[in-house]
Amino acid sequence: MIVFPAIDLKGGEVVRLAEGDMDRATVYGDNPAAQAMLFAEAGAMHLHVVDLDGAFAGESRNREAVEAIVEAFPGHVQLGGGIRDAEAVEGWFNLGVSRIVIGSAALKDPEFVRDMAREWENGIVVAVDARDGMVATEGWAEVSDVSAVDMARRFEDAGVASLLFTDIGRDGLLKGCNIDATLDLARRVDIPVIASGGVKGLDDIHVLSLHAHEGIEGVITGRALYEGRLELAAAIAMGERA
Repeated sequence: MIVFPAIDLKGGEVVRLAEGDMDRATVYGDNPAAQAMLFAEAGAMHLHVVDLDGAFAGESRNREAVEAIVEAFPGHVQLGGGIRDAEAVEGWFNLGVSRIVIGSAALKDPEFVRDMAREWENGIVVAVDARDGMVATEGWAEVSDVSAVDMARRFEDAGVASLLFTDIGRDGLLKGCNIDATLDLARRVDIPVIASGGVKGLDDIHVLSLHAHEGIEGVITGRALYEGRLELAAAIAMGERA
């Protein structure tokens, strides 16, 4: 099971939001590339990066910071936030990003996701961001009438690499990962699932790792790392034992 440390970008700074609220941002640093290197030094070979400003704007807003991260980080960078057209997808892959996360466009233009998944084999991740089980889009500002499971099933034959499932109500709050909902999704679709939202410590990593054989590919953690509640090296080691 892969442990993805997260770098969320807002105005070029490393931040974490509470429940996806841009007005509830905690700043953890002003050098994203240096943060990426700290994660690499702890043993991370995968990194999850989100352009928060881009998620709301619908286009890249932290390009310079992302470029610096990709250049500095020796492993694989997974990037999301406002990537909604083929030109943007191609541009990031050409820059060296390993996987692209598509959220809002996946709900509103599923054929676009299918096209990208065909063109970039094993490179497209669909973000299933849910509030009370329903998919949210536009930087989580809008909640749809589509359930997380229904949206995920739309892409079962599309060739996407993974589903990134986030329980918005827990994200950035250290309440613990919504393991039940994550497992429910993994068991009901044939696509690997990455857990996200609310990880508070090693116990979350341990429980998720016990279900790796049921389709849990990885877990994303941010605030727990930045606040010293989770040691990245220990989390990675636990994930590798799964």
